[in-house]
Amino acid sequence: MLQNKKIIVGVCGGIAAYKTALLVRQLKQKGAEVQVLMTPAAHSFITPLTLATLSGKPVLTQFSQPNTGEWNNHVNLGLWADAMVVAPATASTLAKMAYGQSDNLLVTTYLSARCPVWVAPAMDLDMFAHPTTIATLATLKKHGVNLIDAQEGELASGLSGKGRMAEPETIVAILTAYFNPASALRNKKVLITAGPTYEAIDPVRFLGNHSSGSMGYQLALAARQRGARVTLVLGPNSMDTTAFDGTLVEVTSAQEMLDACQQVYPKQDIAIFAAAVADYAPANIATQKIKKNTQKLTLELTKTPDVAYTLGKAKKKQQFNVGFALETENEQTHAQKKLARKNFDMVVLNSLNDKGAGFKHTTNKITIIDTQNNILHFELKSKTAVANDILNEIEKRI
Repeated sequence: MLQNKKIIVGVCGGIAAYKTALLVRQLKQKGAEVQVLMTPAAHSFITPLTLATLSGKPVLTQFSQPNTGEWNNHVNLGLWADAMVVAPATASTLAKMAYGQSDNLLVTTYLSARCPVWVAPAMDLDMFAHPTTIATLATLKKHGVNLIDAQEGELASGLSGKGRMAEPETIVAILTAYFNPASALRNKKVLITAGPTYEAIDPVRFLGNHSSGSMGYQLALAARQRGARVTLVLGPNSMDTTAFDGTLVEVTSAQEMLDACQQVYPKQDIAIFAAAVADYAPANIATQKIKKNTQKLTLELTKTPDVAYTLGKAKKKQQFNVGFALETENEQTHAQKKLARKNFDMVVLNSLNDKGAGFKHTTNKITIIDTQNNILHFELKSKTAVANDILNEIEKRI
């Protein structure tokens, strides 16, 4: 879907600039025409020759060619492009873009651009979490700039946290989805559940699980990119959800998640149950913090409401339900049983036995099974890429 699209790739001075070579290569493989703009600082991290070779065009940094004095016309560049993506986008360049400090070719081209613009931030975790960066991204969002959110993981500083630039395949998937106006999800109402649920033991403690909610969140972002009208019912989490511009409903317990879903489910076209809902909850919640004054503590547990099963019983013929199965043994058998029992049209299986899959990873490895017993295996990918694989399979079936 990127065939003959004219895309400006802006490169800033950050260690993640090495990923830009892969981004340019993948865009070219998709048929796009790519013009690379670099800030002066970016030259310290990747050579213009590398990006010029991959893009097939001279890389531009200065306002004019030093040998000939020929003007690199930022106005024409801004009018030429069908899309502009700044990756990596450093804190400095983001601030310049937000407040119009046009002291280099990249920023002046951004200010001249009439096309949609995306930024893929990359910086250390404390820089990314700093109030000035948060304010800058909020300002850019108000100006209509699209955020390709940073990922969590190990950073160049040796610290681990949020600040990694999104993978090139993620950026390409987002651009591809944008230039696909014929998406079968456009204007569809999509309900997505994500995250864990916490079941209170007392005012301090709870039963829960290790789900971060990131898989469901990436599904919500990807569905919005395709034009779907998304309601995300999200359990407790520590994610930055500012990039999501759909309807967000935050809940804590399984009962709250069910109540929120039941309010909107009858009018939904598609429901994706990605949440890791707790199976059991304490039968009695202590009103005061339980003191550690005995060697043993026995809790009586009762089953929580099964959100997917309950809504599956109410499913109408035209609705399409997708479930998730996280398994540790007999994975495919358990997933197929869940597919039938919960009235799913499709189930997404991931196994904790697969390295890089399941909880606490930015990647996932899935198998998709449908009611016709079609079984599709996918390689380990970023969760954004996995989200797009899942949505592609939904589109084929609706």
